[in-house]
Amino acid sequence: MSTEPHKPRHHAGAEPVHDTVAFEIRDIKATTIYRYLIALAVAVVLSYVVCVFVLRLTTSIAVQSDTPPPPVRQEMKNFQEMPPEPRLQGVPGHGTDPQFDLREKIQRDTLANEKAGWIDQDAGIAQIPVKDAMKIIAEKGLPAAPPAPAEKKR
Repeated sequence: MSTEPHKPRHHAGAEPVHDTVAFEIRDIKATTIYRYLIALAVAVVLSYVVCVFVLRLTTSIAVQSDTPPPPVRQEMKNFQEMPPEPRLQGVPGHGTDPQFDLREKIQRDTLANEKAGWIDQDAGIAQIPVKDAMKIIAEKGLPAAPPAPAEKKR
């Protein structure tokens, strides 16, 4: 920055005067700018026309080289018909919502983990809630596993 005080050399309303800058109003010609804008507009329109012809050409090539649909698909005259089950969940026409199915599964698993009852009373196999089973294992420990049968050497 300069330490010299800035003194404006022009009066209010007058054009500023600078020693190092030369500018005249006639240096910029509006007609040149308009010509460039017209040339740009013509280039945009021509590129659009070229794109339309390229699209038509590639579409006709794709139609000519396309293989016919399989016979199963040809039999389906009504495209709104749904394919046979099993269909993916969440697609239109599927009866259930995957989010709802997941919530139901979690609810069933939670109920099964909290249920107590006999699975096979004659064999002495019972089902107890997971919390109770964890308490029993914490108190008594895991049952000892039977030793693996020894392999016979030949």
